[in-house]
Amino acid sequence: MAITAANMPSNPGESMKVNIWIPALAALTFATAAQAQTPSWMISELLPAAKAEGQLTVYSSTNEQEGLPLWRLYEDATGVKVNYVRNAEGPMLAKIALEARTGQQSWDVQNAGSVNQIPSALTLDWEPPLAKEIMPEARDPGHRWYGVYAGYNAPQYNTNLVRQDELPKSYEDFLTHKEWAGKTVIEATDREWMEAIFQFYGRDKGRKLLEDIVRTLSPIVLDGHFAMARQIAAGEYPVMLTDYTMLTTNLKQQGAPTDFLPLDPVSVWFGMVGVNKNAPHPNAAKLAENFLLSREAQAQSSQQGGRVPTRPDVPSNPLDVRARLGAKKLIFLQLSAEQAKASQKIFDEIFRNR
Repeated sequence: MAITAANMPSNPGESMKVNIWIPALAALTFATAAQAQTPSWMISELLPAAKAEGQLTVYSSTNEQEGLPLWRLYEDATGVKVNYVRNAEGPMLAKIALEARTGQQSWDVQNAGSVNQIPSALTLDWEPPLAKEIMPEARDPGHRWYGVYAGYNAPQYNTNLVRQDELPKSYEDFLTHKEWAGKTVIEATDREWMEAIFQFYGRDKGRKLLEDIVRTLSPIVLDGHFAMARQIAAGEYPVMLTDYTMLTTNLKQQGAPTDFLPLDPVSVWFGMVGVNKNAPHPNAAKLAENFLLSREAQAQSSQQGGRVPTRPDVPSNPLDVRARLGAKKLIFLQLSAEQAKASQKIFDEIFRNR
């Protein structure tokens, strides 16, 4: 899908009235205005070559409602046409692998939670200038991916169906809520959350806890975090064992009766960006990676989609999200392709094969 750049209307209310001409002041004013028009992420030495390349192809798991307005900022600033291709993580990785085997490289940048699972031979070892401004945990030591937003996992509940005094204080407390049996749900790929449970409790104790929860609550395994978040908000189920908090807060801000419940541990993963080592448009791709690490891009994602920025200088939306989640034990997880496969097998053994 190609984005059509939009022309931003000028604001006549911002024009400056000057009654006395002072050359030095005028020069300063013009210089300040020129600086204000240059985004913080712009790399001047890359821009001419990016313009000459003319376009950029982005593979992303972000929905079009968020993705298209975000990349329009890039288009408007560079004049480079963005081809936005949205897909789920699995099919996207399969497409990248197929392109590599056939030698038909079409993607320049991938923006998803699985960039670290792309073989290192296919991703560019490069450190964008703005990489130093994001949280340390979001920087790949090998310079092949960078976190552009942080995904936090915590239980979600319907505030009309679950009272405050009923909320569990820990994952062990779920065992005392037999009234939720057959009414609790979990997403079919929440292996990072499972691995965080294992790390926090110890592998044997953590697995036993999850198996006890399964025996007590018989959680329903469904597909799609966003769809499930909406089902909780709609009252189809009272509780979800874990979901992405950004989805919960997004629905809450729209007036839905839902909230998340921070419990130890909170697993944290990153929505990442990486550049194709054989990108058809390498300069536009490097510029795009730096763009996603910028204040402008992360503020847009925070305000529009509730995604938690990896930049400490960009506020979360809502403002208290970081404080609520940061009060708990945070466990950062980025599973490799091999680790994800092995972890998914264990997840299925616990939640599906019962």
